[in-house]
Amino acid sequence: MFGSAATVAVFALLMPLSACGSSQVGSGGDTLRLVAAEYGDSANNSSKDFWDKVTADFTTANPGIKVEVQLLPWADIDREVSRMVKDGKAPDMALMGSYSDFAAQGKLYSAEELLSITAEANFLAPLAEAGSVGNTLYGLPFVASSRLLFYNETLFKQAGITEAPKTWSALETAAKALKAKGVKYPYALPLGPEEAHAEALIWELSNGGGYADSSGNYSLASDQNIQTFAWLKEHLVGPGLTGPTPPSRLNRADAFAAFLRGEVGMVNGYPSLSHEARAKGISLKAVSMPVADSLGAGETPPTVGVADWMMAFKQNGNKQQIGKFLDFVYQDRNLSDFAGRYHLLPSTVTASRTPAGGGLDAIDTDFLTALRGAQLYPVNDPSWVAVSDNLKRNIGRAVEPNGNPKAVLEDIAAKATAESKKH
Repeated sequence: MFGSAATVAVFALLMPLSACGSSQVGSGGDTLRLVAAEYGDSANNSSKDFWDKVTADFTTANPGIKVEVQLLPWADIDREVSRMVKDGKAPDMALMGSYSDFAAQGKLYSAEELLSITAEANFLAPLAEAGSVGNTLYGLPFVASSRLLFYNETLFKQAGITEAPKTWSALETAAKALKAKGVKYPYALPLGPEEAHAEALIWELSNGGGYADSSGNYSLASDQNIQTFAWLKEHLVGPGLTGPTPPSRLNRADAFAAFLRGEVGMVNGYPSLSHEARAKGISLKAVSMPVADSLGAGETPPTVGVADWMMAFKQNGNKQQIGKFLDFVYQDRNLSDFAGRYHLLPSTVTASRTPAGGGLDAIDTDFLTALRGAQLYPVNDPSWVAVSDNLKRNIGRAVEPNGNPKAVLEDIAAKATAESKKH
């Protein structure tokens, strides 16, 4: 997901950067521009099919308003949209992984300015909170995912493990049993630069920590977080329970690929992984992340939630037309259709209750339940893009043989403080 709810796209799918500038609606034309991330990973499941249908249906229902969609890879879209805005050629809308920097610059319409009251109130609460700066919703959540612990039932049975681990010590015991049976990655710990910030947050939350304190300020080097990485280093990485690839070099995509080859006993994953695994005949279960043994009985930390954000730019002055299009896109049938195509979760209460598209199976429903109480990244902080990049590149050093968890986390925290002061 590379910091988003979607998969990384194949470049051949993508529409080239348009040479045109601003939208034409406000100047007497009839075309809105949407720049969106490509969610597909092959020509067979490109997002183009969805947007072609939705925009055609919208224009039929709203004669005189057309919508032009430009698809960009996840690796490029943040940079390219930022360039467009800086050059005075902002699109009317963008669907991508971050929004708060534009909100901080006063570039975005608020949800209140665009959507009906019913539509604005329909977003799932954790997503609406993450999409808000202050009490104003600027990042409209589109699709989302949460994270659960996957385990390979066949490997568990072969290792004599009879139940899912509920605590860190039980996870360690299971990993030792898997290793004894020759499992290549008893627990896959992807702390490589692709998505280390997700894996790190999963573990931190399960020990009562996290990225921010109750006031919303960064708490990256909290005692709980330092204890978390010290435990990982001592109990999983040091004893060789995380496989042959050092966690700092193991990316999420590589961990998932190994799981799909039957080489991984346990890994944190999201809904699409369960569908891919079952298609390959792998029997799996998805359960809540085990918690630190030091947590009180009955404590249930939140899982990690990830969302992608739709935003609307003020630059072209097309508020009314944009509002009409977004109200249309966020109809249950459209939102759940998109989510179903990519085994993601719709962002609204009503779409998650009445999924169209591919529908929700039992595991999807577990993910949706987890999402309702999830904690998202602090995406509403304008410094998060830089902070998350630093996390992704450096957090894995905390569990290296010569790594010092306290020193690594304090260095990351110091850089986060410096970034915060810039905004």
